[in-house]
Amino acid sequence: MNETKKEIIDIHTHGLYGFDTRTDNQDQILEIARMHWASGVSSIILTLYPSSIGRMRTEMETVRKAMSRQKFSEEENIRKTAEIIGVYLEGPFLNPEQSGALDGSSFREPSEPVLEELIHGYEDMIKIIAVSPELQGARELIRKIADKGILVSMGHSNATFQEAEAGFNAGATGITHIFNAMRGFHHREPGLVGFGLLNQEIYIEIIGDPFHLNQRTLEFIFRIKNQEKIIIVSDSVKETGLNGQSKRVSDDSGRLRGGCMTVTESIAVLSEKGFDKDVLIDCVTRNPERYLSIIR
Repeated sequence: MNETKKEIIDIHTHGLYGFDTRTDNQDQILEIARMHWASGVSSIILTLYPSSIGRMRTEMETVRKAMSRQKFSEEENIRKTAEIIGVYLEGPFLNPEQSGALDGSSFREPSEPVLEELIHGYEDMIKIIAVSPELQGARELIRKIADKGILVSMGHSNATFQEAEAGFNAGATGITHIFNAMRGFHHREPGLVGFGLLNQEIYIEIIGDPFHLNQRTLEFIFRIKNQEKIIIVSDSVKETGLNGQSKRVSDDSGRLRGGCMTVTESIAVLSEKGFDKDVLIDCVTRNPERYLSIIR
């Protein structure tokens, strides 16, 4: 594995090429890791969809078994996989008004007992939990999660600027795929988007494919945001790559269902469009490394 591969991290991926994290088959999890490795990504955080508590725990256990095989197996096909460094729970403490492509019926109100039921025994492998900060009880839950050494990313949210700021003050350190599945920026209420762009301490994820953010929006982000706090993610899903690179992943209504390329592919495309390649590389190497170091 070359040096570039060793550095590149995708902190938000559900799957690709026909496989995703909605499985109890560890071989399928390792296949996701293998395909990321083949694209030049060396480390991934596997992102779980919101579902029942039992289902999410089953999926975490499956990822744990795959991680154990990576650590202890000498098989050639296991060595040629991106290292799975943990899981990202995209829910269930999210706002159904901003469900996006997620199943809003599985969302839960922020509650410490539900949190404990969900994460007990898996705290060591959970790296990030997404929470909508405007929900009743969210700020208290954000504090509880942060106290456990788990990063909180605000997303799938209808938060106002003030509610986003309150979430940050409670311990949130990131924003999940900024602009997507959240209240839009408005000149009288900048919301979570405005907070993420103006606060120079919070990290923001951006999906770097050609569909989730207009090129001018990306230029806007890179001009005003602290570039050390920008993390490019794939948000790749099961359908990613099945119809070829750069093919829009959407449902029958045209709603986007996830990213359409790996982070290495995004870097190549954005570089061709004129974005500074060194800055882009930092967005998938140094920046996610700094973000994850908060909890180490």
